[in-house]
Amino acid sequence: MTVIVVMGVSGSGKTTVGTELAAWLGVDYAEADSFHPKANIDKMSSGHPLNDEDRQPWLEAIAAWISDHQASGGVVTSSALKYRYRDILRGGGDVWFLHLHGDRELLASRMKTRSGHFMPVSLLDSQLADLEPLRPDEFGIVADISRTPEEIVDTTLSAFKDRR
Repeated sequence: MTVIVVMGVSGSGKTTVGTELAAWLGVDYAEADSFHPKANIDKMSSGHPLNDEDRQPWLEAIAAWISDHQASGGVVTSSALKYRYRDILRGGGDVWFLHLHGDRELLASRMKTRSGHFMPVSLLDSQLADLEPLRPDEFGIVADISRTPEEIVDTTLSAFKDRR
């Protein structure tokens, strides 16, 4: 089965949409942040962006989760900012991307109002600079985060059902 990767920069609503989507589909859900080694969380918490070397074991762990869920399907979040990061995730098996996208002001506003998250607003611009849009060889859709989570899930379920 296909695993849906809910992607986007910090503050885009990956957790909210991902958990609701998994519930609708009746599949397992995994939060990408839980795959980060402590060193990555410490680095981001101190205001320093991750580099490709930092992200490699994190992406490989998510790809392993995707591989483990090929029989049952699943939903996992990941910023998946760059094409080559998504390529690592695709190495885990059949994936379909839901890219949550919105303007910087809305993203920053969301980041400022959430509590208990390690990612500071100061790292938003580095994520936006790294973000590469989905390419034609990547299956999925882009959803506008100004819509409600319910609207995004409805659109996603319809597009996912009609995929390929």
